Amino acid sequence: MDTYLVTGGAGFIGSALARALVDRGARPRVLDNLSTGKLENLEEIRDRIELMEGDLRDPATLTRACRGVRCVFHEAALPSVPRSLLDPAGCHENNATGTLNLLLAARDAGVRRVVYAGSSSAYGNAPTLPKVESMPSAPLSPYAVSKLAGEHYCQVFHRAFGLETVVLRYFNVFGPRQDPTSQYAAVVPLFLRAYLDGEPPVIYGDGQQSRDFTYIDNVVEANLLAAEAAGAAGEVINVACGERVTLLELCAQLERLTGRSVAPRFDSERRGDVKHSLASIDKARELLGYRPAVGLTEGLRRLLEWTRARRPGPAPRGAGSRHEVA
Repeated sequence: MDTYLVTGGAGFIGSALARALVDRGARPRVLDNLSTGKLENLEEIRDRIELMEGDLRDPATLTRACRGVRCVFHEAALPSVPRSLLDPAGCHENNATGTLNLLLAARDAGVRRVVYAGSSSAYGNAPTLPKVESMPSAPLSPYAVSKLAGEHYCQVFHRAFGLETVVLRYFNVFGPRQDPTSQYAAVVPLFLRAYLDGEPPVIYGDGQQSRDFTYIDNVVEANLLAAEAAGAAGEVINVACGERVTLLELCAQLERLTGRSVAPRFDSERRGDVKHSLASIDKARELLGYRPAVGLTEGLRRLLEWTRARRPGPAPRGAGSRHEVA
C-alpha cells in the first residue's frame, strides 16, 4: 500500500485530506505540531492513521516523517495575513524555511511527489481578472511572500533534483472544522457564527471586495488528482470555483440560509488585504481533470448543517471578520 504523509494533518484542510485518504483505504501518516491544528479534527479516524507530533523547523523530525513515503501533501503553515504583519520572521521560518526543510527531507528519502498548498495571495492586488498562473506575482504581506517562496522552492527542487512537485494555489477555502474562534479566523466561519448568534458581521472596507470561495471537498479532490496527474509535475495550478462573490453578497446568502436578518458593521480596510480575487481554473481542468463539484451556495448549506449539528449554544459576543485570501 502506498504511504502518504500529510503535514498539518490536524488542521482544517489537512484533516479533511487525511479522512479522504482513509476512505480510499490508505493509512496516512499525519505530522502536526498542534500549534493551530487540533486532535479533535482527527478523532473519527485516529485508529486508522499514523500520528506524529512534530515541527517543520526540525529536520530530524522531517527525516523520520518522510521515511518510506511515496507522496507528501504539504498543508502545514502558519496562516493569516494579520499574524504575518505582526511577526514576519516567524511567518517566514514556519512557511518558507519549513517548506525548504520538508523538500530536503523528501528528496533525501526518495519521495516521488510533493503536493504543496500554495496561496492565491501570491497574486496580490493586480487588477487583471481572472487570476491566471502565468501572471506576475505581487504579494502584499509577509504571509504571501512566505507562501510564494515555498512555491519557488518546489519548482527548483523539481528542476534541480527531479523531485516531482505540484503547487496548488488555493482560493478562500471554507468548510467544516474551520475554526471560527481564532483571532485570525477566515471570513466564512466568522460571518456564519455572527449570523447564527444574531450579531452583525464586521466588514473591513465597503463590502464590495470579492472572493472566489472554494468548498473544502473541491480542494481535497484537487489534491488527490494532483498526486497522480502525469502532466502536473513542476506546475503551479489554481484551485477554486472560477466564480467571485462580494462580501455583501456573501452576507445576503447567509441571511437567506440562516433566516437571520442582520446588517453588517463596517470598519476601515486593513493592510495586506486583497481587493478582488477570482481564479481561472482552466489549467486545473486541463492538467488535473479538476471540476469543482460543490458551489458556494451548496457549500454554505453543508457548512450550516454541520455547524448547527455541533453548536452547544450561542457563541461569545463580538464576532468579526478576517478576509484572508487563502
